[in-house]
Amino acid sequence: MILIYRLLINLILIFSPLIIIFRLIKKKEHLIRFKEKFSIQTKIRSNGKLIWFHGASVGELMSIIPLIKKYEKEKSIHQILITSSTLSSSKVIKKFNFKKTIHQFYPIDHIIFVNKFLNYWRPSVVIFIESEIWPCMFKKINDKNIPLLLLNARLTKKSINKWMKVKNFSKSIFDKISIAYPQNLETKLYLKKIGFNKIKNLGNLKFVENYDEKLVKLNEKLKLEFFKKKVWVASSTHYKEEIFCAKAHIILKKKFKNLLTIIIPRHIHRAGEIIDKINNLNLKTVLHSSNLNNLNNVDIYLVDTFGETNKFYSIGCPVFLGKSIAKIGGQNPLEAARFGARILHGPNTDNFKDVYKLLKTLNISKKIKTPEQLATSINFKNNKRAGKKIKNIGEKILKKTINELDYLINNELKKTKFLGL
Repeated sequence: MILIYRLLINLILIFSPLIIIFRLIKKKEHLIRFKEKFSIQTKIRSNGKLIWFHGASVGELMSIIPLIKKYEKEKSIHQILITSSTLSSSKVIKKFNFKKTIHQFYPIDHIIFVNKFLNYWRPSVVIFIESEIWPCMFKKINDKNIPLLLLNARLTKKSINKWMKVKNFSKSIFDKISIAYPQNLETKLYLKKIGFNKIKNLGNLKFVENYDEKLVKLNEKLKLEFFKKKVWVASSTHYKEEIFCAKAHIILKKKFKNLLTIIIPRHIHRAGEIIDKINNLNLKTVLHSSNLNNLNNVDIYLVDTFGETNKFYSIGCPVFLGKSIAKIGGQNPLEAARFGARILHGPNTDNFKDVYKLLKTLNISKKIKTPEQLATSINFKNNKRAGKKIKNIGEKILKKTINELDYLINNELKKTKFLGL
């Protein structure tokens, strides 16, 4: 099986120039930094202990921001490396202005690039987030005796079915992990199903407050405009979900003439396409990037900039979460819920079943299936009490996670001679 995997990676490598050119045209790659994916580094590795965190995209990286802030203050840790695969995640990390934390794009999982990457960065500890499993990288990390942690591990029914089709191959990969911290019971059971038992429960890091207050402040003039209106947010929307929400807007506007719908698409490069489709419904749309502060007669406020979602959640208005009408598994609702938002979502939330179950018990989430149901379910009353409960849960999980990582990094890891020390 490993030979087939290597063959596939080699095929990707052959076509990688075309793939990169296509992604550059689509503005999904950095014009200069894309070469990092071929282990051509653009940052300097400092002397001393380096901890490496890897997450696929924005969601995974945001869950570890509180940990990064903590380890930024640790004198024994000289540098923190964060890798991810998406352009949007690199832009979000940049906004935090960390002092000793640097971002690089994750390399292609080919032995040449993996070896080059590890030999350059020489991490003391490697922490992968959620469901990022890379066979070649895991093997080489293991070969170099570097501890590999799978933090906030997440496996779904869909992903476990794929892993179980090649169970022996899967077990050989997962066995390279030093310890896994599943974010829910479902993942714990799936890990055991593969035959992996080095497991410890800490809780779901997604509950932890991960924003910087300086980064969630809205422009004062814009905030005043919002206060004049009945505002709700449609966040992380995918193809067809914007029109779904625009139709709900039309229905709800019959009741609230001063209604404003804020749409934050998952992929902001689709902004032009979204405006064209909404304009066909005779709705007035403005872009956030236009810096327009007078929103008279505006129906749809389309956010077309990276890393500003929490600014709009901070209003505390109702939030519809995308990826849930589209059959993609749903979006993490905790960021919005922490601000006291009432959550609305479609039927497809398999990726966050346990979280939505909790929100339902707190009476702040509701499933809808049609624009009509969405319009009639929007409740403009904030639920700050539930938001506080989520914050308290998050604080406990963060404390447990920090205690665990501190123990491993500052005690157990000193017993072994690691690269980079």
